[in-house]
Amino acid sequence: MIETVGHGRIWVLSGRQSSYALHVTDRDELLHLHWGPRIGPADAEALAAEPLPGWSFESPLDGHEEYPVEGGPRFVRPALSVRTAAVRGTEWSFEGALVNVNVNEGEDASADAHADELRLRFGDPLHGLALTLHYRMRDDSDVIERWATVAHTGDGPALELLRADAAVWTLPWRERRRLSQLHGRWAAESRLVRSELTYGEKVIGSRRGHTGHEHLPWVAVDDGTATEESGEVYGCALGWSGSWRIAVRQLPDGQVQIGGGAGYDDSGLLLLAPGESYTTPVFAGLWTDGGFGAASRGWHAWQLAHVIPDAGSSRPVLYNSWEATGFDVSEGQQRALAQRAAGMGVELFVVDDAWFGGRTSDRAGLGDWTPNPDRFPQGLKPLADEVHALGMQFGIWVEPEMVNADSDLYRAHPDWVQHHPGRARTEFRNQLVLNLAREDVQQYLWEQLDALLSSAPIDYVKWDFNRSFTDAGWPGERYPQKLWVEHVHALYALLDRLRAAHPGVAFESCSGGGGRVDLGILSRTDQVWTSDNTDPLDRLAIQHGFGQLHPARVMAAWVTDCPNAQLNTRVTSLRFRFVSAMAGVLGVGGDLMRWSEDELTEARGWVDLYKKIRPVVQHGELHRLLPPESGLSAVQYLRGDEVVALAWLRTRHYGERSQALRLRGLDPAAAYECLDSGEVHRGAVLMHHGMDTGLRADLDAVVVRLRRSRENAGV
Repeated sequence: MIETVGHGRIWVLSGRQSSYALHVTDRDELLHLHWGPRIGPADAEALAAEPLPGWSFESPLDGHEEYPVEGGPRFVRPALSVRTAAVRGTEWSFEGALVNVNVNEGEDASADAHADELRLRFGDPLHGLALTLHYRMRDDSDVIERWATVAHTGDGPALELLRADAAVWTLPWRERRRLSQLHGRWAAESRLVRSELTYGEKVIGSRRGHTGHEHLPWVAVDDGTATEESGEVYGCALGWSGSWRIAVRQLPDGQVQIGGGAGYDDSGLLLLAPGESYTTPVFAGLWTDGGFGAASRGWHAWQLAHVIPDAGSSRPVLYNSWEATGFDVSEGQQRALAQRAAGMGVELFVVDDAWFGGRTSDRAGLGDWTPNPDRFPQGLKPLADEVHALGMQFGIWVEPEMVNADSDLYRAHPDWVQHHPGRARTEFRNQLVLNLAREDVQQYLWEQLDALLSSAPIDYVKWDFNRSFTDAGWPGERYPQKLWVEHVHALYALLDRLRAAHPGVAFESCSGGGGRVDLGILSRTDQVWTSDNTDPLDRLAIQHGFGQLHPARVMAAWVTDCPNAQLNTRVTSLRFRFVSAMAGVLGVGGDLMRWSEDELTEARGWVDLYKKIRPVVQHGELHRLLPPESGLSAVQYLRGDEVVALAWLRTRHYGERSQALRLRGLDPAAAYECLDSGEVHRGAVLMHHGMDTGLRADLDAVVVRLRRSRENAGV
């Protein structure tokens, strides 16, 4: 809901439990008024009437503007920086507002064809530049979606857009602030850390051309007292799959603002010729007074309703052949694996790397997206047909944005890769990055992938990205640095085109594990590969961080062989591995040809159990009961009358009392039946006193299933 007051210069956007208010002054300054619990128009007018503070040597605008720009009486980092040969910076005049705009589908990372929107328009006549700030808040959510559009409306020379953030968020003053973020590295992504926010600026981001393993584009801020279930929390998440930056700054007066957008530094995004425009990614924000748990559930519900494609459907149990075969792939071997996977109850069989071109190692073949004739003499269709006959869907792995020097594509078009003239072409994993900003590269990939998906009944594509940008040059291009932005736009366009042409194909985003996880890629893919680390104990911490922002419905998790030589020598039971992976979208990645009959039988039981709890796990509300650093850690999913809890015991010392598992979100007056034991528990008892998990041994795990009993509810 959007309300306009104050002679058309004050706006209040309201969602389920929160409001956001802003206003334009008589001097055309766009100031922030409120972000927090719901308020009415009269409250917003009262806030607008309060004067700005003023101090010597400080700007009264700093810390209060919705979108600070470069130029005028401002000293904070600008959200917008523009220059021509003669003038740098901007000076804006307010040109009007459009309220309840019917947005065109596909306009931004989470567009909805029938959503309402507030657009505030500003102009800079000297540059011939127009700025539109977009705001959207849906009735079913407390997430606010913000983005900006910058357009060259004049007839003068091109304008260089050095920086254009999507939004700047202003938090109310509090005596103390604490910052939550997700950091990591390859095989250790999404590690949650909380730290005191001090004066100055905290910057996280990626300079790698993709989202990166080092940080997820999300932050949360509280006053240092919030818990899982209580306290005021502000969160912000960026929907962009290239280089990015989020800056959290605490100003000298203690005011906190959070800015974010595409690009890591201010070296330049694009040149805008007359008639051209740039639209930023979405930088979304969420307020709650229900603690970190309520914040996560708010983010999850919004993504499932408005971001993730076909989120109402459940993701199938998959098997991926990579760890069983590596680069030594053959059709007969894949058939044998498929038969074992089908016997286990798997629903989607995926052939990973090395099915194409001359791909017998990581030194060759990338870029040649046709089946290897020695390994698949008749193409992929015979194998896909057999997989379908076994009752499973069929999927493949691709890495379209990369090329090996030893490939037909590179031999024909060495100029198609990112490179600088006269400089060495850096190889990581023996591969180079295609310049996807080039139209000829875009067309080639479209033709190759469209033909591939048309050649066989393929249901699923695992889209990988295994190296970062290093030589991001474009010889002959007037403004070569634009490839950092246009590569991502081209990726999005290619995925959109493939999804439209092949609507039955699901896509997974992968980047050496969790190196490309963000709201932008999630609006075009059905799930993401969370991490290459499949150790079940390590995964608990990774999944704990991932779930701060993203729902279990997109979090792929595998059961693999143990010990895993790639990771560590830790030995865990099949039970522990399965329960760890059942917290998301279950997959299996071990060498099934080496599994014993007893292991295959046990695995079939776990797969059957997962299918029973899948609707609750993938579509229910998440409650984090105990963190992974505890001796006992646990998560709970709640959907209607159904409750699923997954618990893992890391270790237990002699004489230590077994920790009870206290559930959350239940009806205290209701009775809940355990679907495995038949025992009946009271809701109030389960939440206040908890239940015994029965776990006693190190590295053990359990699945608890409960259903609310309507007959004994006491209501």
